[in-house]
Amino acid sequence: MKFLDKLHKVQRKNRSLLCIGLDTDASKLPKSLGASKGAVVQFNRLIIEATSDLVCAYKLNLAFYESLGERGWRTLSETLAVIPQNVITIGDGKRGDIGNTAEQYAQALYEDFGFDAATVNPYMGFDSVEPFIRSDHNCAFVLALTSNEGSNDFQRLNIGGRPLYERIVQASVKWNTKKNVGLVVGATHPKELQPIRKLAPSLPILIPGIGKQGGDLESAVRYGTDKNGKLALINASRSILYASTGKDFATAARAEALQLRDQIQKYRDKFFS
Repeated sequence: MKFLDKLHKVQRKNRSLLCIGLDTDASKLPKSLGASKGAVVQFNRLIIEATSDLVCAYKLNLAFYESLGERGWRTLSETLAVIPQNVITIGDGKRGDIGNTAEQYAQALYEDFGFDAATVNPYMGFDSVEPFIRSDHNCAFVLALTSNEGSNDFQRLNIGGRPLYERIVQASVKWNTKKNVGLVVGATHPKELQPIRKLAPSLPILIPGIGKQGGDLESAVRYGTDKNGKLALINASRSILYASTGKDFATAARAEALQLRDQIQKYRDKFFS
């Protein structure tokens, strides 16, 4: 199935723009899970089972699995196996390298692990992105204006009268010949979301920064979605994963996810009904 078709289908079915980041920190697991090698998988499984009907996507930050060494790759595979097939999966590794290396990254994420999408750093140009967008079954979310404070260091530099992030958005629109290029734009930049959406009216936008990072949810919905209130994936991670540190962590995660999903929907109804 084409990526955009799968995205539209799950967002419609679950009435959700919510993406949960499975940035699972092994040092923050509830004590009730113990310290076994399978604790991260068990935690992820219970989170997924509690929330999969409330989301359109799960974003797995690869660093939290790579840091576990060889065991981390098994943990990643076992986690992906639990995610329902109709839900979008995003490998968040922010890959970006020259063509032949990028091909290996793309093969690992798409063919070996089976991710639907990946986050990609465009700093090295089109040949570093191209392997991730060869198939319209997969999507590359290109880093445009990220949610961290350091995004100000380079992403706002003036390039020919426009900030660098706008140049990246323009390039991404040009690369979107198979309708499988997206953008990463942080919810911590609400003023920039509207002009970015105008530059890229038909690209899906992955919007991190909601929750612990303090991003503006209302602006993310109003300006990050397209003219129909779609094509946004609004990500929250820690606020859901660690809603409770007790035995009720999965129940608490569901309650937090449900509240956020419904708040997003209220804003959609407000601006697009």
